[in-house]
Amino acid sequence: MNGTTASRRNFLWSASGATLGDNLLAQTTSASATGLPQRPLGRGGQKVSIACLGGWHIGSIPDAEAIRIMHAAIDEGMTFFDNAWDYHNGHSEEVMGKALAMDGRRNRVFLMTKNCERDYAGSMRHLEDSLRRLKTDHLDLWQFHEMVYDDAPDMVFERGGIKAAIEARKQGKVRFIGFTGHKDPRIHLKMLGKPFEWDSAQMPSNVMDAHYRSFQREVMPVCLRKKVGVIGMKGLGGGAKQGRLIEKLGLTAEQCYRYCLSLPLTSQVMGITSMEQLKADVALARNFKPMTPAEMEAFRARVKDQAVSGQHELFKSTQIYDGPHHRKQHGFDV
Repeated sequence: MNGTTASRRNFLWSASGATLGDNLLAQTTSASATGLPQRPLGRGGQKVSIACLGGWHIGSIPDAEAIRIMHAAIDEGMTFFDNAWDYHNGHSEEVMGKALAMDGRRNRVFLMTKNCERDYAGSMRHLEDSLRRLKTDHLDLWQFHEMVYDDAPDMVFERGGIKAAIEARKQGKVRFIGFTGHKDPRIHLKMLGKPFEWDSAQMPSNVMDAHYRSFQREVMPVCLRKKVGVIGMKGLGGGAKQGRLIEKLGLTAEQCYRYCLSLPLTSQVMGITSMEQLKADVALARNFKPMTPAEMEAFRARVKDQAVSGQHELFKSTQIYDGPHHRKQHGFDV
């Protein structure tokens, strides 16, 4: 691949970075055997569905409907499930645990949740809370949640959080270890520079991100080189149920998610609160065809004027999306 093609494929990437990204997209499997296409998650090669069911949204609706949606998602091949210890004060994990405990469905899902503590004892406590709520004896992926403050990476390593994660993996309670964050690429890069081989990193992935504190420009190439699986989120810009990019800019979910899945990531977390949304997201993922370089460039150019100041990525430019547990943890008012 020459330099011109690489720059068109994903601007400001090196040719080698673009090649690594193309290699990942080329490993997208057919939906015929698994219901949805799958991609490998980092160095381990574990394959997961390219669409991931978001834990925050599923905990925001009545339990019976949430369980019905989760069961339908599994049947359709959306078998990567996202969650976190603090979502709806634990309710998201509890309702997901109920859904997965029925008829052996836990065995059909790659289950991820997130640890909100930074120290050893707190991390172990959160792990046991999550295992109990999710009604399982192990997590497929455990991620340090909300690396959104500059001191968070140092806290994880200096206070024993990473020690807890390593012990949990040795005990068989955790298979893979990663981290998340939505604020600034600098913080992700600091985590990636720590003396640990991460399995995954979760980060904002949307068309606006290309122009403001860009994770796709600054972090994804490093993850590819280090063989760290990328999990995308905030594909619709956050906000209300429809997503800020739909409500404020008139984009469609299909356009936004197609762009996300054309980036070199393993899976995109999708917030789903209705069967209609599930059906639409399943259809999009099942019929996914990557955008061409020209299509991606045109889509980025379309939103550039609205993106450069971060007014539609409030999870980066404000504290609105910072969880209360983490605000308190870092000395901010709740």
